Amino acid sequence: MAGRVLLFFSVLSASSVLGQVSYSIPEEMPKGSLVGNMAQDFGLNVKRLKSGKARIFTRESDGYIELNNDRGVLLIREKIDRESLCGQTTPCALHFQIILENPMEFYSVTIEITDVNDNSPSFEKNEVTFKISESAVSGAKFILERAIDPDVGSNGLQTYRLEPTDNFVVKLHDQADGTKNVEMVLEKPLDREKNEQLSLVLTAVDGGEPQMTGTMQILITVLDANDNAPVFTQPIYKASIQENARVGTTVVTVTATDADHGSNGRITYSISNIVDHSRGIFEVSGESGEIRLIGNVDYEKARTFQINIRASDDGGLVDSCKVMIDVIDMNDNKPDIKIMSKSNMISEDAKPGTVVTMINIKDADSGENGIVQCSINDNIPFVMKATNNDFYTLVTDGQIDREVASEYNITVTCSDEGVPSLSSSVTLTLQISDVNDNAPVFERSSYEAYIVENNTPGLSIFTVKARDADWNQNARVSYILDDSSVNGVPVSSYVSVSADSGVIHAVRSFDYEQIKDFQFRVKAQDGGSPPLSSNVTVKMVIQDQNDNPPQVLYPVQTGGSVVAEMVPRSADVGYLVTKVVAVDVDSGQNAWLSYKLQKATDRALFEVGLQNGEIRTIRQVNDKDAVKQRLTVIVEDNGQPSRSAAVIVNVAVADSFPEVLSEFTDFTHDKEYNDNLTFYLVLALAVVSFLFITCVVVIISVKIYRWRQSRILYSSNLPVIPYYPPRYSDTLGTGTLQHVYNYEVCRTTDSRKSDCKFGRAGSQNVLIMDPSSTGTMQRIQSEKSILDEPDSPLEQKPPNNDWRFTQGQRPGPSGATGGPEVAMGTGPWPQPPTEAEQLQALMAAANVSEATATLGPGTMGLSTRYSPQFTLQHVPDYRQNVYIPGSTATLTSNPQQQQATAQQAAQQALPPPQVSAQPEPPKAAQTPASKKKSTKKEKK
Repeated sequence: MAGRVLLFFSVLSASSVLGQVSYSIPEEMPKGSLVGNMAQDFGLNVKRLKSGKARIFTRESDGYIELNNDRGVLLIREKIDRESLCGQTTPCALHFQIILENPMEFYSVTIEITDVNDNSPSFEKNEVTFKISESAVSGAKFILERAIDPDVGSNGLQTYRLEPTDNFVVKLHDQADGTKNVEMVLEKPLDREKNEQLSLVLTAVDGGEPQMTGTMQILITVLDANDNAPVFTQPIYKASIQENARVGTTVVTVTATDADHGSNGRITYSISNIVDHSRGIFEVSGESGEIRLIGNVDYEKARTFQINIRASDDGGLVDSCKVMIDVIDMNDNKPDIKIMSKSNMISEDAKPGTVVTMINIKDADSGENGIVQCSINDNIPFVMKATNNDFYTLVTDGQIDREVASEYNITVTCSDEGVPSLSSSVTLTLQISDVNDNAPVFERSSYEAYIVENNTPGLSIFTVKARDADWNQNARVSYILDDSSVNGVPVSSYVSVSADSGVIHAVRSFDYEQIKDFQFRVKAQDGGSPPLSSNVTVKMVIQDQNDNPPQVLYPVQTGGSVVAEMVPRSADVGYLVTKVVAVDVDSGQNAWLSYKLQKATDRALFEVGLQNGEIRTIRQVNDKDAVKQRLTVIVEDNGQPSRSAAVIVNVAVADSFPEVLSEFTDFTHDKEYNDNLTFYLVLALAVVSFLFITCVVVIISVKIYRWRQSRILYSSNLPVIPYYPPRYSDTLGTGTLQHVYNYEVCRTTDSRKSDCKFGRAGSQNVLIMDPSSTGTMQRIQSEKSILDEPDSPLEQKPPNNDWRFTQGQRPGPSGATGGPEVAMGTGPWPQPPTEAEQLQALMAAANVSEATATLGPGTMGLSTRYSPQFTLQHVPDYRQNVYIPGSTATLTSNPQQQQATAQQAAQQALPPPQVSAQPEPPKAAQTPASKKKSTKKEKK
């Protein structure tokens, strides 16, 4: 890179320009070319560029330059065309700033763009035409179009060449603005007869390397003589116009005269040699020479305009003049505010002078219209400071308190000094972060709470409340009970405080008679780091409750001796017998005592003072009054509810002590009223009532349950007919019977009134037979009502070995003798009943319905399938022996045999029973369930 580097450094205040550097580069450098090592030139470290997030700030929209933070160099971002960027302005430069943060600082950079010869001269028209009279004298001038070369300096337009040069030569005239007017001068008179048309070529040449040119063809028509050319009244016209003037506004009028007449004296005005920025803005009337505005004039783009006006007659003679138009600036641009860098949040403990925002302000107007003053809204702890012409910083001006304002909307307003003044504003929102700088504050300086004695431990008493002006965790308040003691006991054994809510709870039950009030301290601590706290004193006042009855101090009640007060028979009305003295440890109204006479031997003789407890006579004592007088005085307090105590006062009406002694020797002491006895009586009555109600509920429930079961099982009106199936089978194979009978039972509707019970086979109970014909075979243990368990499946079980019968009681025809295996319950069972026996059973069953109504406590046991045990009561005997399937018992109709069998079985099973009217079956060891069932049966 062939360029120059110029360094300028300056030291200003904080957050201002820390340095300035200038670079010079040629235009048209390729993308990515190195401009300069910014980090080295400013003395910055590459790490500083990265940590400070270095970036380029420029007001232009096009970014031609980019910053490489890794290398600290400036590179070409886009190819730069000096002519597009600056036009004819020299020097051409780019201005921008390098912004760094943490801390905020910036550096100014200027890059000068040097011109290269990349544009050739060009004419606006490729061809021009002149009409020149042959009478034109030597030295006549003809203005030619000026070539345009966008390059500047040596690369710009340098000279012109005119070819051929037989009649004309080209001359250049320097102008005040640095441009050159091109004139074609006639050196030799024209001869129309020789050359009516001439063709010349004008070549514009620049001074670059390599040299570049542009051409324009000149066509000349030779006319007849017109020896007078137009002449302007003045060579230079000056005018001014306000920017933003309306289109059509007349700027100035130029005037030229021609001495000729006719067509040779008719003048036409036109614009020639107009520069680029003036094109399309002005026009001139060809007839009047009036220059009017046809475009928009902006002072900020062009402050002056120069127009060349040409006056030509019909003979082809011309004259020219210059019109200089100055643009008057108007205040038509608001100040432009750009935020270079800003902070969205600042801590409330930030020191004064902390930079919050850096701002760049620019007003495109000039003079007073471009002078800008900036301000911010009042009553905020911030101030604007100007660090350079167009740069400002917003800094803190005093202490910031988040509790006063957690957010600031800072409006920056910038106004120029034009008339009328124009302004623009921008609003910055700044959040204030919290710092734990406020301790919790209680709502009161001290608290006083009240609680009634005999409270429940854990009772909520009172709530202390503290508030913290900070935010979030710094404002989260916790409550702590300060360590202290009350009468040598830690206060934590009296009360506790909830850490979150500040609710004070009672840890124990308070007694007013032991402690009336106490004080403790509660500390409120926030969650900041470090935490802040404050304390408050809480006074706890215990309120009295009427929980103590009066206590009688006099007369003293003793259990072993009788104390009596003597009243002489001569005592008059109002005689003071004695005074009942009592106290109450409660306080206030709970300790106000009143005395009443509850009982007395003679109520007409004594009275008790309501307030003082004095016992006095209310009439004259006479001889008819009994010597022994017994008074019961009630002492009652004024609490709600009130409590009382009773005292017995013995009074002796006598004149001498021996008389009193003799009378009170036989004094009978009444039994002392026993409160415990009353309590036990009430408790016993409650227990008995509860048991009675429980029994009634249970009995009713059982009755209802049985009734519901009976509705399910017994709904038929058919008579009870036992059925003997023709076939039977031994399901278990372990019993003494080879076969098992099956029975289907049908009962009448009224049969539910009788009991139908069955017993499990294999029981260890002894079967006792009633000697009378109305006896009932009962199973004492393991009885279950079919009504209780209607769906319980029953199985035939082998007989128990404890059924002990003699040989005559063993099953068989008429008590046939069996072998030893029969005695053990494993022998074969005799043949089943014959058809005659079954017929007799059917005849006997006809009386069952009549018998069931008179069974009373007797039972008729009808078993379900595979359990064919049953007993019949009040059924005539239809056979000598009745076999009970599934058992080893034999029922016989012989009374002597039945009696002998029963006696023998009783001797084997139980010890000799006591003499009774009717033998009772022996009871086996009962389980709790069988005991309850036996009790129910006995009740029934």
